[in-house]
Amino acid sequence: MAELARKLPGSANIESFSSAPADLANEKHYSVIEISELWALSQKTVRRIFEREPGVIQWGSTETRHKRGYRTLRVPETVLLRVHRKLRRAS
Repeated sequence: MAELARKLPGSANIESFSSAPADLANEKHYSVIEISELWALSQKTVRRIFEREPGVIQWGSTETRHKRGYRTLRVPETVLLRVHRKLRRAS
């Protein structure tokens, strides 16, 4: 996690964030492209990792019979660090 904290500009210690919604709204949110560049993974892999994580902001249109659905993800820094720690423990 220390390597990730060094790579993330303006990152703060995860313990410094409280669970208050105001703090979550003020912290940095990362796009799928930013995370894929930081972690050297494909955008598809990053989407699979974060699509069902609690705390990730998702918006977009659903798929219809004739139109493809679009979905945008924004990942708060605390969620990014939590998932990184979880994946690091699993390996």
